[in-house]
Amino acid sequence: MARVLIIDDEPQIRSLLKRFLTQAGYEVDQAADGLEGVKAMDDNPADLIVTDILMPKQEGLETIRQIREKHPDAKIIAMSGGSQLTAMDFLPIAEKFGASRVFHKPLDFTALVDAVKELFPIE
Repeated sequence: MARVLIIDDEPQIRSLLKRFLTQAGYEVDQAADGLEGVKAMDDNPADLIVTDILMPKQEGLETIRQIREKHPDAKIIAMSGGSQLTAMDFLPIAEKFGASRVFHKPLDFTALVDAVKELFPIE
C-alpha cells in the first residue's frame, strides 16, 4: 500500500488530510513539524510527503531540502497559508526546492487528493 507522510503543525489539517487520503486507499503517517517529518522519513520512508511550509522547530523549505537530499525519488506536495500572513509567497520557492505540486491554504482537499493520486497512483 502506498504511504503518505503529512507534515503540518495544525492537528486539524493533519486529521482531515488523513481522513481524505485513507478513504482514497493510502496508508498515512503524520508529523507535527519538519524535524519529526525528517525523522519519520529516516525511520520508515513514505512514498509521498505533504508538508506545510510555515511550522515551528523546522520550517517546510528546510524540510523539503533535507528529504530531497536523502530521498531524491520521494514525491513532495507543499502547502502554505503564509502569503496571507506575510508579503512573501513561499510556494514558488518550495517548487525550486523540489516540491512537485503546491497548494495555498485554505486547502481544497479534493484537489490535493487528486494531486496525490496523480503523483502516486494506487495500483
